[in-house]
Amino acid sequence: MKNKHLILLHLLDQQLTLGAVESVTGGLFASSAVDIKGASRVFKGSLVTYATSVKEEVAKVDPELIKQYGVVSGKTALAMAKNGQKILNVDYCIAFTGNAGPTVQENKPVGDIYIALAYKDLAIVEFYNFQGTRNSIRKQAIEKGWEMIKRVLIDYSSANL
Repeated sequence: MKNKHLILLHLLDQQLTLGAVESVTGGLFASSAVDIKGASRVFKGSLVTYATSVKEEVAKVDPELIKQYGVVSGKTALAMAKNGQKILNVDYCIAFTGNAGPTVQENKPVGDIYIALAYKDLAIVEFYNFQGTRNSIRKQAIEKGWEMIKRVLIDYSSANL
């Protein structure tokens, strides 16, 4: 996304912080954030919770929630975002979970991705089914994540991004 630096500048101007909890993206969102000069003033970090046990132990996702809905679910994505917001002590926390392939996982096809964003005391989740290679799916998820942050900033502030 071309406007990542504008998003970070707006967050900085509003004295807001950003963090992430990543599963399927494996740290790719954090990498895309820190590619931007000055990101450290806004981006506090990312929890890479690739294994289910790490989602439970580090991101504090309830094992019963995972048992009921699976790791590839909107409920899990929301829990990751909300818990990450608290753990990282950030204003905005984005979370990514899903299946980038190469095979079906939890009866979910390759390309099923959930992205959640916790902000203020609110949270939203969006579902996508991306096509392409494993890395292409992960990159598409990151782009949609940045777009989600941008939409929320525009909707809840006077941002002109």
